[in-house]
Amino acid sequence: MLGDLHDAEDAAQEAFVTAYRSLASWRGDGPFGAWLTRIAVRIALRKASQRRTVAWRDPFGREDASASDPITKAMDQVSLDAAPSTDPSSIALRGERATDVRTAVAGLPEPYREVVTLRFFGELSLDEIAVQTGRPLGTVKTHLHRGLIRLRSTLVQEADR
Repeated sequence: MLGDLHDAEDAAQEAFVTAYRSLASWRGDGPFGAWLTRIAVRIALRKASQRRTVAWRDPFGREDASASDPITKAMDQVSLDAAPSTDPSSIALRGERATDVRTAVAGLPEPYREVVTLRFFGELSLDEIAVQTGRPLGTVKTHLHRGLIRLRSTLVQEADR
């Protein structure tokens, strides 16, 4: 969820400390692991929302003139699709796309970000998300649907820039 090992370790440690301090408040009406995971997810989301965005600059000062040309974009996409998976440039571009998606997910409002993160990064089923978040299954489905719509529009806007 955080995309950084050190941040994830800090969040995990904070989750265990918080759970230990709140152990008396655990009601026992659900699995202990779900309760602990819920604490960890909340802490990770809070840490992710506190991050500052970083704008990377081209170290060589080049302007990407081809970014606005739709034909060049299409040709670049074809060459990316034809490139072998071990090609360093295609690996780097896939990494950049993954970073863009994670940044867009981190920018979603709270209920949507949590459900999308648990579904796609945590690989939980909708039923498991409903149990962990304490929300009805219908609400989880609605949050996932609306979150994906917002995520899609954010990524389309980023691609158009």
